[in-house]
Amino acid sequence: MIIAWWSAGVTSAVATKLAIDEYGVDNVLPVYFHIDTAHEDNARFKAECEAWYGREIVTHKAEKYNNQFDVIRKDKYINGAGGARCTLVLKKRVRMKLEKELEYSGQVFGFEYSKKEINRAIRFSEQYPTALPLFPLIENKMTKPECLYYLESAGIKRPKMYELGYGNNNCIGCVKGGMGYWNKIRKDFPDVFAEMAKAERELGRSCLKGTFLDDLDPNAGREQKMIMPDCGNFCDIEFADIMHKNVEKIYEEPKQLRLI
Repeated sequence: MIIAWWSAGVTSAVATKLAIDEYGVDNVLPVYFHIDTAHEDNARFKAECEAWYGREIVTHKAEKYNNQFDVIRKDKYINGAGGARCTLVLKKRVRMKLEKELEYSGQVFGFEYSKKEINRAIRFSEQYPTALPLFPLIENKMTKPECLYYLESAGIKRPKMYELGYGNNNCIGCVKGGMGYWNKIRKDFPDVFAEMAKAERELGRSCLKGTFLDDLDPNAGREQKMIMPDCGNFCDIEFADIMHKNVEKIYEEPKQLRLI
């Protein structure tokens, strides 16, 4: 059985489809980790992907936490050098628990085709070899824009967060976001902005460097196509910012990634 980690983002959605096409619909298990602060449109996107795949996307959830605010208040931690704690407890630990419970011959991750993502894929493969990671987007040289086109060609509308101008479909109010991201959240989801600002003051720490959200200049930061990294089913990858010696080789011959 191949496990496909489906995050409600466009890259994981297409990576799952490519895996099903390669290994067969009965041999791929799509898995989704539900978090309460995900956009409600994810339910529509999930249903359309299930129809596209011809099988159910199995949903799991952390046992003790509902969302990032729950993590902040219960664990008294936002983020730091080791990454965002919400990613650890809402996704990574759930994934690791399933890894122990399920027999699998590979795990599908939605890393796209770019030198930066190839570097992350190599680093991930070296650090977690027992995960038996598979990267169908890299092997098929598919970028995120190409994934969007692929979805739309299949008649599937992109998730609402992309339509609103966000570069990914993370939880609404992601602690990895910068000033520009949070000022956009302030406009689009004022209740979420207010809740995070309150949680920061309760903890005495901010998710931003140098300022609390309730002191944030409304004109600070800038909106970008990729406002922050996608929040995958793992924490920060060690040495991800240092280019691996094999990146250029894999970029030219992506199939070589399986040999690492």
